[in-house]
Amino acid sequence: MSDWKIGVFTSVDAGLGVDLEVAHELGIPTIQIHAPHQGNRTQGTADEILARLGQYNISVTAVFGGFEGESYADIPTVVKTVGLMPQETRAARLAEMKEISDFAKMLGCNVIALHLGFVPHDKQDPSYAEILGVTQDLCDYAKNNGQALHLETGQETAPALLDFIADTQRDNLFVNFDPANMILYGAGNPIEAVNLLGDKIRSVHCKDARWAANPGKEWGEETMLGEGEVGMDLYLHALKSIGYRGPLTIEREIPQEPTRQKDEIGHAVRLLNRLKQEIL
Repeated sequence: MSDWKIGVFTSVDAGLGVDLEVAHELGIPTIQIHAPHQGNRTQGTADEILARLGQYNISVTAVFGGFEGESYADIPTVVKTVGLMPQETRAARLAEMKEISDFAKMLGCNVIALHLGFVPHDKQDPSYAEILGVTQDLCDYAKNNGQALHLETGQETAPALLDFIADTQRDNLFVNFDPANMILYGAGNPIEAVNLLGDKIRSVHCKDARWAANPGKEWGEETMLGEGEVGMDLYLHALKSIGYRGPLTIEREIPQEPTRQKDEIGHAVRLLNRLKQEIL
């Protein structure tokens, strides 16, 4: 497999990624896909998706979980609603992630991924042990399906994420690194985070953003790739230095503006291909 294949985040009926057709039209060879709605996580749906991907010569590198009721409206809302942290939805969402693992197996995909949510900074907080147990449970389930679990960056600093992964004591838990999320959440310098996380990074997003005036309290601003403060050349140099050779998956979730979304993803493809030529 060639290094740094271009990818894009897609969806079929849930999530904010682009349609598979857009990936095909842009000539993109790999995708991450948002798991379909619960009623559509069937072998029939998997077969339909696989038939389209076979026709388009596209491979799936990760299946992402996401849940009804999640909101990224602002940082306090993320704390209350996102991932497996909110206690009132935790059991149901854990069960749903196991269904998503089964669906990923139907697609022949060996990676599932999600935003875990805001893990408490204080390890003495009772909910730290709880989320640790939930993550171990999900890792074990994924392992039985021949899969790794990737946690998307954003809510935690890189040192906190490394600590959490070590505390789970599971060898199939890794990172889906999103540099823009580090900026959007005010969680730290993304280039430093790449170097710190090192070989724990097994999948990545290519997304860009600008820092908020009050990082960690207010959202940063997502931008078109290359127009934010990540520094895509620095990002790819950092990925190269840690030995990452997997797909570069573009994420640009503005489905309410499909023409702009496709144009900006096309721009990102051209930018990444140019940087690949220079850096690899």
